[in-house]
Amino acid sequence: MKNSHRREAFILAAATGLLGVTFGVLADSAEFSLAQAIVLSSLTFTGASQFAAVSVIDSGGNPVTAVGSALLLAARNSLYGPLVAPLLRTPSRAQRAVAVHLVIDETTAMATAQNSVEKSRDAFWYTGIWLFIFWNTGTIIGVLVGGLLEDPSVWGLDAAFPAAFVALLLPHLRTRAKRTTALVGAVITVIVVPLSPVGLPVLLSLFAVVPGIWSQHRKGLK
Repeated sequence: MKNSHRREAFILAAATGLLGVTFGVLADSAEFSLAQAIVLSSLTFTGASQFAAVSVIDSGGNPVTAVGSALLLAARNSLYGPLVAPLLRTPSRAQRAVAVHLVIDETTAMATAQNSVEKSRDAFWYTGIWLFIFWNTGTIIGVLVGGLLEDPSVWGLDAAFPAAFVALLLPHLRTRAKRTTALVGAVITVIVVPLSPVGLPVLLSLFAVVPGIWSQHRKGLK
């Protein structure tokens, strides 16, 4: 189908909006006000960092530690820029500024999964705009209903975001090199999680690209 990527983008955005509800609930449990949660969702707009910041505050950490953890996780977004920049070709500074704000896991995954530049560009913007709408709407709903739940963890809400990451990963495991990268990254993360601060395992898992590149290189030599 010609616009199947739009349908997939909309479904992904709607599903992520449900995670926005989860974030809103957890933000409320960490005693964030509605205004604070809205500002965090609209200006930060990267779920992993937002969850990290709220988790640190909820566990008694100070704002400096919360921001540090969020920045560590957000650092991965800087690696997405070189992937999506050639696909966007936005001459307007205003458009570039908006595009930068929308460069996150979901938009990058959708853009790079397409088989043409035109579809990649369309998938990026379509995913990003709908994500922003659903994520912020979900945040508001989550904060408003958060007071009705005595203990959000009982509902398994803390597992929702990792599950979404797995869903994003699956379409990118079509080659041996990508499967190697994913497997090594998972092993690195599992090993270092008990030994390192929150957020650092994500950055250390980037070393998994080395065996992935080596695997791709070997394939090219055959």
